[in-house]
Formats: sequence, C-alpha cells, structure tokens
Amino acid sequence: MSTPLNPPQVNADQLRATLAKQQSAYLSQGIPTLAQRQHTLDTLKSLIMANQQAIVDAICKDYGHRAHQETRLAEIFPSIDGINHARKKLSKWMKTQKRSVGIWALGARNTVIPQPLGVVGIVVPWNYPLFLCISPLVCAIAAGNRCMIKMAANSSNLCHLLQALFAETFAEDMITIIPGAKGSDFSALPFDHLVFTGSGSTGRQVMRAAANNLTPVTLELGGKSPAIIAPDYPITKAAERLLFFKCLNAGQTCVAPDYLFVPEGKVNEFVAAAKRIVNTRYPNISSPDYTSVIDEAAYQRLNSTLADASALGAQAIPMVMGDTHDDTMRKLAPTLLTDVNDNMRVMQEEVFGPLLPIMTYTHMNDVLDYVNRHARPLGLYLFSHDKQLQTDVINKTRSGGVCINDTTLQVSQHDLPFGGVGESGMGHYHGMEGFMTMSKLRPIFKQARKSTLSNLYPPYGARVNAFLKVFVR
Repeated sequence: MSTPLNPPQVNADQLRATLAKQQSAYLSQGIPTLAQRQHTLDTLKSLIMANQQAIVDAICKDYGHRAHQETRLAEIFPSIDGINHARKKLSKWMKTQKRSVGIWALGARNTVIPQPLGVVGIVVPWNYPLFLCISPLVCAIAAGNRCMIKMAANSSNLCHLLQALFAETFAEDMITIIPGAKGSDFSALPFDHLVFTGSGSTGRQVMRAAANNLTPVTLELGGKSPAIIAPDYPITKAAERLLFFKCLNAGQTCVAPDYLFVPEGKVNEFVAAAKRIVNTRYPNISSPDYTSVIDEAAYQRLNSTLADASALGAQAIPMVMGDTHDDTMRKLAPTLLTDVNDNMRVMQEEVFGPLLPIMTYTHMNDVLDYVNRHARPLGLYLFSHDKQLQTDVINKTRSGGVCINDTTLQVSQHDLPFGGVGESGMGHYHGMEGFMTMSKLRPIFKQARKSTLSNLYPPYGARVNAFLKVFVR
C-alpha cells in the first residue's frame, strides 16, 4: 500500500496572494478570445493525453489499488470527451444573443453577451479525482475564466503529479493546482464562482463560507440514488447493467445505485442473477479488476455499516466466491442486503461502497411514496419499457438526473447538465449549462437614435395618457 504524500501547508495569506494574482491578470489581460480559449483547451487535452500512464499510476497509488482500465474508462476518456465537446460547441456558446425589445423601446436593440466571471475555485473529491477536476475546469476555461484548484488529501499522489504538470504548462495566474490548502481557507476566498463536489455535511460548510463573500456556488453532494426494476423488465438484464456501475470503483461513486426496489417475489431471481454476473466479472476480491476502498476510515465505516445491518436483521449475501474481506488491501466484497429497514444505517446514510440494499414492492405508488419521503437524490434509475410508467416516475419524483434502463450514464453525457437538487446539490456543470453557469449573461440595451420614451417626458397630459392606454392592456 502506498503512503500518502504530505505536502507543506499553504496558508490563507498564500491563497489570497494567488487569487489576487489571477484577479489582476484577468483585469489586465481582458476577456480571452475564442482562439485563446480553444488553445487552452487543446493544451489541457495534450497534457492529459501525454501523461495517461502517470495519471493511472498516481490514482492507483492513492487508492491502494485500482484497475488501470477503470481509470482510463471512467476518468481519462470522459475528460478528453468533455474537452472535445466543449471545443466543438464553444463558438456557438460564445455568440451574442439577440433578444426582443419592448413596445415602448421601438428602434432600440437588446443583446445578451456571455462573459467570464473572473476567477473560479474548484474543490475536487477523491473518488474520481481526474474527471471531477477536469470537467468543471473545462467549463470554466470555455467561459473564459481563470482557475484555482484544491484537490482532496486522499489524492495526494495525483495532486502532486498534476500540480507539477500544470505548473510546467500553464501560467500560475491562469490555472493552478494548490497542494496542501485547507478546505476552510480555500472556501473562504472571494472567488467569482466556487464549485464543490463532496459530502452534504462539508457542502454546508462550504456554502456558509462562500456566503460571507456572496460567492455563488455549484454544489454536487450525492445522496441515496434509488434504482427501480419494474415488473415488465427482465431481471437478469437489469442486474447486468446495474451491477456494472455498482461495482465500478467498488461503489465509490456519488451517482451509483444506493438501494434497489424489485417486484414482490423477484428477490431470489435477482440474487441468483447477481451472483452469477458478479462472479463472472470478479472471481474473487483479489481480482486486479476490483478496486480498493480509498482509506482505512472509509473501510471501517463500510464494515461497521454492514455489521449494523446484520445486527438489525438484514441478510448479507456476498456476490463473489471466497473471502469477503481483505483488510490489507482494504477490499470488501460486493454484497446484497435483503430484509432491510429504515432503522439501519445502510438505509439512512449514503452507502458509497459495494453494499446494495434490496427492498420489494407490490404497487409502484408505494415506491414513489418512499422515494419522495426521503431527501432528493442525485440520480434516479428506472428499468422499464413502459412509456407511461417512465413518464409517471419522472413527473412524480424529483432528482438531480434520471437514467432509464441503465444507471449512472447521465453523468457521462456532455450535452446534458449535471447537477443535484435539494440535499443532493445545486447548480449545474457540463456542456452548455456549465458554460452558462460560469459566465455572466450580460444584458446590453442600445437605445435608438430617437427614443420612444421622449414622448413620455413630463409634463404629463393627454399624449402620455394615450400611450399608457396602448401599453397597459
């Protein structure tokens, strides 16, 4: 197992000095052109492409073990894909928008110009440390901003690698990664926008700190994302798709299915299918394709959550043969939990690991009532070919995003906004919505040579009354 690097602490004064440098550069160098933004995106893409193996190795060290294919599939590919998408669409996003003019301003012109906010702060979590760094960064660059980035302490190897690569490639007053910064100091800076991805409890602290500066925030906070298999959908097919994303990264994904509803009488069928599928993909937890839990605290939390559920009557069903725990490598077998109830921690807290509670239902309305009684999740997953049911579930629930007949894939669609609602977060990034989030849509009113309003100047009288009679109707 690797030993995390311990970077020297960067104090609040140093952070403020870096921010001041970026703010000064933004004001002195002006708004970057389309060509400049495209060049920055191209440079970022080249940096990632040229250092893929080093990135894979750094993330593997931070985890203790993660298959290189998972990092390439879930981090490098979507990062490059997001850059390509932004570069392709950027000229369209940057265009001045023409807007209609009120009847009282005939001859005038209204336009809206997307302009950069200034300096964007990005707080990156450890679970997908490359993708969740690059994705908001691409939006910020596309919008013409400068960026300061704070990565998680559990991503120390990747953080130092990226910090060195970025320092060689970008000016500090353009994009900088800062190892060793305290989260509370970083969130307290007067950014023009702040993006945070992480837990709800930390998100509340970030929002309080940002409020002191009236800094707008985008919060991606996760939550308990439900998956529902409808009676019309094949159980095995649903299991094949759902369990890929539940086991990816050992379940340490903010939009992974957190609990599952199956029709009454279908639990045994799902369990049998799940065992068959997962055993084929991961013969045992020593498989090089199966990822470690990020650190000892997270590993102990998951074991404690599993023990709590078992003590309160849940049946734990490992989906792989052989050992269910590897304390040295911090690997925990993918495990189904049946006979669960809301008194168990596994049904109260976001799992963020390879445990999947299963509940049954007879009527779909009972499922929707359960989902709606709890905090609004970041994702909601329905397996059904019934179009009316799809519409009902979408219209009768609230979640950050929805995926029909699969899970998690809504996050990898760069032309869809990614964001939470309620306790799962606020705001969006990805694609056009990310560009708009990190832009100021600046309204411009240009008066005509002759102003219609000149007819409304005092003294008021019959002429103004006639105009008002026309306007107010």
